[in-house]
Amino acid sequence: MKLGRLNHIGVVTPSIPDSIDHWRDVMGATSICEPFDLPAQGVKVCFVDTPADGPTNGTQIELIEPLGEDSPIHGFLAKNPLGGQHHICFEVPDIHSAKSEFEAMGKRVLGEPRIGAHGTLIFFVHPKDMGGMLTEIMETPKDH
Repeated sequence: MKLGRLNHIGVVTPSIPDSIDHWRDVMGATSICEPFDLPAQGVKVCFVDTPADGPTNGTQIELIEPLGEDSPIHGFLAKNPLGGQHHICFEVPDIHSAKSEFEAMGKRVLGEPRIGAHGTLIFFVHPKDMGGMLTEIMETPKDH
């Protein structure tokens, strides 16, 4: 397994509008996408761009708000009412090869690859197998 580019850091929030205010007014973010719903994942998301580093895009902050009590992140927010870091996401060139490699190492892959917020295939690896961090693995978008 070869470490790919850090694509984003997922941050759960009870309010995307309040978080946008924070990232814009406190952190100086100037590029923030319009929030959008991902009903299949039970969340609303919004990406905050960090400055680009050379020819590649900068790492993003993914703001994640639950879409109701059935959302998979509802429990996270119940334990952490202010929200907080939820996961980190790394890119890989081939999602299916990466999944096979993680499984061959005995890592617990959480579900089958599915379409994520960037419109590419993703999967998650259990935090107990990743140094305590929920880790998202994402196929590099084709426009990179």
